[in-house]
Amino acid sequence: MPLHQIIQPDAQTTIYLWKITEPLSQLLDEVTLKDKSLQRLQSMKSEQHQRGFLSVRKLLQTAGYTDFNLHYDPFGKPYFDDGKHISISHSHEFSSIIITHRNVGIDLEMQREKIAVIGFKFAERELRFLNPESADYIRKLTIIWGAKEAIFKIRNEVGISFNNHIEVAAFDLASKKTTAVLNFAGNKITYELFFEEVENFTLVYAFEK
Repeated sequence: MPLHQIIQPDAQTTIYLWKITEPLSQLLDEVTLKDKSLQRLQSMKSEQHQRGFLSVRKLLQTAGYTDFNLHYDPFGKPYFDDGKHISISHSHEFSSIIITHRNVGIDLEMQREKIAVIGFKFAERELRFLNPESADYIRKLTIIWGAKEAIFKIRNEVGISFNNHIEVAAFDLASKKTTAVLNFAGNKITYELFFEEVENFTLVYAFEK
């Protein structure tokens, strides 16, 4: 399937979403990979991960880039040589990238009931404003998880605990936004958070204020 959706939150920020329906062979035929990326692809044991990896390269092409423009720092954070910021996420049949002028993190998650079982492990403080009996409980928990993943992608520092160091402010689904604070290693940083729902998936992206 071609590009599923483009979201443009502002004039300098674009989110690209791909719904992965193509077989692995087709995706391989439609992208060109540098040797390092090809080696990484071949090391993946799951075809689902391989297809996700290649669909991200299709999104790069849609955005005017190629695999040769994408690099990773020693901690695995992606970047471009042209100064634009990029963050990447894929989950099951969807992949996403965000390209912008600001330091950014993005996360894409399938909404699943089992997140309720582990909520206390990553959202102990946020559980104070959530109602486990409400119809939107799973959706809100998924947003909180995605928000903390997105923030972690921005900071990319060993030792950050979702439960102990990142707190998401109370929000309602209709607003499609909230804030969060990272308190780690003597730094207290506030983040703007935005979220979208695509089918049964949640997309969250974060900017450092």
